[in-house]
Amino acid sequence: MLEKHDLHHEFPEHYDRIHELKISNAHFARLFEEYHHINREVARIEEGVENTSDAYLEELKKKRLLHKDQLFSMITSK
Repeated sequence: MLEKHDLHHEFPEHYDRIHELKISNAHFARLFEEYHHINREVARIEEGVENTSDAYLEELKKKRLLHKDQLFSMITSK
């Protein structure tokens, strides 16, 4: 079974803050959508729906992590 990496599973304690930022902050909303697009692509590859090189998959995972770090910083800043 694959791990869930969507932000609500990653940071369930920040559900309300994530929702608030998606509505009020265009930059956060764009990063959020990019993160989830990357996350869905990684999931499809890991599930075998799409085939690609290991290097490409690792690059996607690095991009996903970078986006998650940026989003988390925005979520936890006041």
